[in-house]
Amino acid sequence: MTADPHSALAWPFFEPRHRQLARDVDAWASEHLKHVDHTDTDAACKRLVRMLGDAGWLRHCIGGTRYGASNDTIDTRAVCLLRETLAKHDGLADFAFAMQGLGSGAISLAGTDEQKARYLPRVASGTALAAFALSEPEAGSDVAAMSLNARTDGDVYILNGEKTWISNGGIADFYVVFARTGEAPGSRGISAFIVDADTPGLQITERIDVIAPHPLARLSFHHARVPRSQMLGVAGEGFKIAMRTLDIFRTSVAAASLGFARHAMQEGLDRAASRKMFGQTLGDFQLTQAKLAQMALTIDTSALLVYRAAWLRDQGESVTREAAMAKWHASEGAQQVIDGAVQLWGGLGVKRGTAVESLYREIRALRIYEGATEVQQLIVGRDLLKAHGAQQR
Repeated sequence: MTADPHSALAWPFFEPRHRQLARDVDAWASEHLKHVDHTDTDAACKRLVRMLGDAGWLRHCIGGTRYGASNDTIDTRAVCLLRETLAKHDGLADFAFAMQGLGSGAISLAGTDEQKARYLPRVASGTALAAFALSEPEAGSDVAAMSLNARTDGDVYILNGEKTWISNGGIADFYVVFARTGEAPGSRGISAFIVDADTPGLQITERIDVIAPHPLARLSFHHARVPRSQMLGVAGEGFKIAMRTLDIFRTSVAAASLGFARHAMQEGLDRAASRKMFGQTLGDFQLTQAKLAQMALTIDTSALLVYRAAWLRDQGESVTREAAMAKWHASEGAQQVIDGAVQLWGGLGVKRGTAVESLYREIRALRIYEGATEVQQLIVGRDLLKAHGAQQR
């Protein structure tokens, strides 16, 4: 079976295995995600992680075949296709998948063999939930401003401080935590640690409720003792590890935005084709056709940016600029597409529980998570100036 020539899957960014993966996960999601009860968000997320693990999809969000991964290195195109497809079907399923990858990505990139063997197989099987603890009350976009402190005491580090906006907070089995170890000022004095959820001194001090519910919490560390063997990489390299992790998963945030937009587009088309107005359908009006055309243009341009970034990274290239562009355009574009679908649905578009209303809530946070749009603009601008300066020398 070949891809529809008008489908993104037909683009040369993909290999046959990617096309098959996209078809397989779409079929699985259509069958298995329809009846997941979201009433209890924590329980739903845990169930979805286990379902994704049992189906083998989580094998794509870790690196190292000996640890249960599908590849020795994380295949960014596969991760993006999975996120796009899951988001199209169920936003919480996409979240559950994404956090297994983001929460363990630093281990795949910088972990020792022992660390990988201890954590990655459980992530891949869905038997352990992962979390990525980077943000703090006064250090969100400005990661280098973090104040969580880790001081040495023999063979352990003692952690004191707070983290907030931590996805999977409260249900994770372990956290990849970034703390200031002080080797140098700013970002050069940050290190990364794997902290098990049952570590004495680690507490969940607040559960945070947001417009598209998912597990989210504020963490506090009070003299939490973490063995030196739980450090990822070497002291002072935590910021680099965090940025390398985000380069993978920032592109996948764009892919999730694309999935939400595709769902909204389908809802908009369904409404335009079926809604009777003034003796014709909503779709017969030229204004409706223009709106649908703009939605389609936005989706295709986002898809090109997403899979350019994913393909480049899989070729071993640095994608800081490309990932930022993809995340910026796809998340902002998806907001516009979903808003257009809400408008086409009229009053029903803002009725709680309808598909487009849910999408409207789902997309808003993606314009902030893993670097707000304004941060992506700064990244692109700075990278352009850096490249220009290099050319002039």
